[in-house]
Amino acid sequence: MEWQQIEYFQKVAQLQHMTKAAEALSISQPALSRSIARLEEELGISLFERQGRNIILNQYGKLFLKHADRILKEVEMTKKEIKSLLDPEYGVVSLGFLHTLGVNIIPDILSGFQIHHPNTKIKLYQNNNISLLKQLEAGEIDLCLVHHPLEDSHIEWEKLWDEELFLMVPATHPLAQKESITLDEISSEPIISMKPGYELRKIADKLCRRVNITPNITFEGEEVTTLAGLVASGLGVALLPDQRDIDEDKVKKVHVKWPSCRRQIGLSWYSDRYLSPAVRRFMKFIFTRYKG
Repeated sequence: MEWQQIEYFQKVAQLQHMTKAAEALSISQPALSRSIARLEEELGISLFERQGRNIILNQYGKLFLKHADRILKEVEMTKKEIKSLLDPEYGVVSLGFLHTLGVNIIPDILSGFQIHHPNTKIKLYQNNNISLLKQLEAGEIDLCLVHHPLEDSHIEWEKLWDEELFLMVPATHPLAQKESITLDEISSEPIISMKPGYELRKIADKLCRRVNITPNITFEGEEVTTLAGLVASGLGVALLPDQRDIDEDKVKKVHVKWPSCRRQIGLSWYSDRYLSPAVRRFMKFIFTRYKG
């Protein structure tokens, strides 16, 4: 069964006249008659009955028209949806991002982009670095803001900015009075850290190894705000990026002058996969606004 046959059948059913239907479809009457005949042959039933010069649907034709109308309507809706996806102003962008970017960066990106492109829909996916890249690899998301890419030649990663990591300490802690410290000064402190596998944990562990200290990790978590809350309660210190929702009356951020405590944030995408105009426009906005 060909797609065109269903459209031809619908027009004949609507007009109940073969010649008029052929004129409406801009084809010859013999060609239309052959198309209907092939459709009936494939279905194994007649769909029309003749009444003089007109033709009307029989019970089988009425049933087939019901489904044909539904099929053609679905196709038309699908065409419109695809068109909207291909239109940069009405498309959809699926963006993955690290948990730590959810408070500061993501709201800034979305508000800035949608001022100029309010009709573009942004779907958000929050996860850790590895999980986001696996989602990207699987085609579940278009783009992701991550610390670094997987070792996959198909995954592109372009640096956007450096992000400083501060030592977060309780406001009453002696280190809170200092403007900067060296990381080995926390060798005896209880450490509040991200769980193993998270990029911030990997970075913190690497920095501790560099200064030859074994961190005394007392609490582990998955969210920066949770860890900052534990710091505010006096349960330890943590190496974290700055966040807007950290209570500065209870938590003080101290600059680490040695070793350099920073991480890179970049945008990743899958190079061999089609990127819609909406996704490309979003990428251009990101690079224009945030690339250092």
